[in-house]
Amino acid sequence: MTAVLLVFCGLFGLLIGSFLNVVIWRVPRGESIVRPPSHCPGCDQPIAPQDNIPVLSWLLLRGRCRHCATRISARYPAVELATAGLWVALAAKIGFHPALPAYLYLGAISIALALIDLEHYRLPDALTLPSYPVGLVLLLVAAIANSDWWPYERALIGMAALFAFYDVVAFVAPKGMGGGDVKLSGVLGLYLGWLGWSQLAVGAFMAFLVGGVVSIGLVLFAGAGRKTRVPFGPFMLVGAFIGIFAGHSIGHGYTNLMGN
Repeated sequence: MTAVLLVFCGLFGLLIGSFLNVVIWRVPRGESIVRPPSHCPGCDQPIAPQDNIPVLSWLLLRGRCRHCATRISARYPAVELATAGLWVALAAKIGFHPALPAYLYLGAISIALALIDLEHYRLPDALTLPSYPVGLVLLLVAAIANSDWWPYERALIGMAALFAFYDVVAFVAPKGMGGGDVKLSGVLGLYLGWLGWSQLAVGAFMAFLVGGVVSIGLVLFAGAGRKTRVPFGPFMLVGAFIGIFAGHSIGHGYTNLMGN
């Protein structure tokens, strides 16, 4: 059953990754993600079904449009592979559990948000705000199916706590924290809180640790300065997934260290 789940998540993740490429391109530009159908930005020709197979079509076309030979960015297959890989990792971590669909949704939306923030320096409300009701409903279904309400209650506490923390940080240092980061924080707090207090604490802390390490690296090796814009959303998302995958182990290890 586990192998079937992993294969399913990997294959379906490739398809979702293909859709995420549309989201990443269109949402920041205020375009519909439904119409028009996918088309080449060079010649405006619709992309045929055989040219829209995740990863494989890009390889067969050698990264170029069939009609006008316009270059197709390698980011497209990279997003598809990244989504598939993250979904497989989440399936391996969460297992065949009622909460898995919620975390697969988080994985998909996280890839889209991270790439949009890196390119456009913003986290669109069109993606962040709907993640609240989607996450709340999916985790509520999981709580009902599992007949266990405490993880859901803890998720609500985590959502409120992380949102409040980021709101305070944004108030104290408005130049270093955007409104999009504050809105995203509650979503991440919801998912981290569901898993446990250690995951919540580690996920929140790691965002700032990873952000600090990367910022220092940019200063030392890329000539970045005080005015260099560095989006914080990707660090929040990386920190959250460190919390999801390793938060329990890190928290347990820290507790043992302090106990000694």
